[in-house]
Amino acid sequence: MKKYLVIGNPIEHSLSPKLHNYWLNKNKIDGNYDKKLLTDEKVGEFLKSNQKISGINVTVPFKKTVLNHCTELTELASISQSVNTIIFSNEKIIGDNTDIYGFEQSLKDLNFDGLNKTAFILGAGGVVSSVVIALNNLGVKNIVISNRTKNKAEALAKEYNLVVSDWGKIVDFDIVINCTSVGLKQGDSLGLDFSKVRDKIFYDIIYKPKTKFLIDVEGLGNKILDGKMMFLYQAQKSFEVWHGIKPEINEEAINLLND
Repeated sequence: MKKYLVIGNPIEHSLSPKLHNYWLNKNKIDGNYDKKLLTDEKVGEFLKSNQKISGINVTVPFKKTVLNHCTELTELASISQSVNTIIFSNEKIIGDNTDIYGFEQSLKDLNFDGLNKTAFILGAGGVVSSVVIALNNLGVKNIVISNRTKNKAEALAKEYNLVVSDWGKIVDFDIVINCTSVGLKQGDSLGLDFSKVRDKIFYDIIYKPKTKFLIDVEGLGNKILDGKMMFLYQAQKSFEVWHGIKPEINEEAINLLND
């Protein structure tokens, strides 16, 4: 039986095992998918020990940490400097990125046209580069980033040609994306005031439960999206990378995330 898992900290919220085990069963693959709580200093040791694992997904906060422990990177992992999928092959640790595909596909579902649009990104963590690349692919050239620790935003801005805004300042935007982990705990607040914003897209990459970030603007005429479809699409691509099979995202799979 092949072993797969997701690593992160926190990890108890992850629905990756539920989804991947559903797909493994549906596609009659002899495998099992689990989750593993790690600390930053244990990541490298765990990856090198391998433990007969065939593949790993990587979530907060290790998407950049694992870069140093991969023996190879795919092109997407290299340009984003972010890894959310690992393949073990012939004693190689290969880092890949399926977040770009996941985020891009979730916006394509909305028929999102990025031409002449402004995106406002909150946060500067490991997933931000993937979001930026996906936005660029969709035609968005004007991207503003804001982060509590400004120098982290400035480093990303320099690399990806972004504009930096001070934390707390609400800029004019067409779509705002929460890329922070604020919201993983129910009731967590970013402390930002969007009460005067109307007719915009609010996207939170956290997929469950609905965050305060989205709840606060839901009744103001804005379109809200959680990270559910991004999560499903990145998982679908990871599954395809590992097994050579593109699993179906159907109503049953989507409902797994609602339970």
